[in-house]
Amino acid sequence: MRKILLYIWEIAKIVIVALLIVVPIRYFIFQPFFVRGQSMEPNFYNGDYLIIDELTFQFRAPERGEVIVFKYPNDTTQRYIKRIVGLPGETVAVSSGKVYLYQGGSPVALDESTYLPQTTQTQGSIKITLGKDEYFVLGDNRSLSADSRAWGTLPEKDLIGRVFFRAWPFNVLAKVEAPAY
Repeated sequence: MRKILLYIWEIAKIVIVALLIVVPIRYFIFQPFFVRGQSMEPNFYNGDYLIIDELTFQFRAPERGEVIVFKYPNDTTQRYIKRIVGLPGETVAVSSGKVYLYQGGSPVALDESTYLPQTTQTQGSIKITLGKDEYFVLGDNRSLSADSRAWGTLPEKDLIGRVFFRAWPFNVLAKVEAPAY
């Protein structure tokens, strides 16, 4: 009987230590996320299983091109995935099928060729200057994405984290990097 109790105690210690390690990592550093819908195709598909890094933005600001998960500003119980296009303080415009950033007062077309097909057209007509804690986000599938063109800017407080790793499907298992502009 004593051996059985010692065995159970050893198993319980292992489970407790594992929980003390896994639970904080799961709730404070990395979070799983399933892609739902087609708004990020051709880079992320419905059913992709992603790992979200919740810690990085505590130490640095989000960068243009990073794919992020956030609380949808009009219903914070929903989680969305989009790509950051405009940073705080910038002026962003969408017109003639392209995204423009204003630098020195003149528009410069954003080169998205590293992550979007050449034929991609960004529909809409909008010009907006972002506040100090606002981001402009777009889905990669511009024709099927509800994004900043439809519901406005993304407040920094609604950011959850950046997409760090694609864990499923296994044939596209990879760390997710922001494109270089």
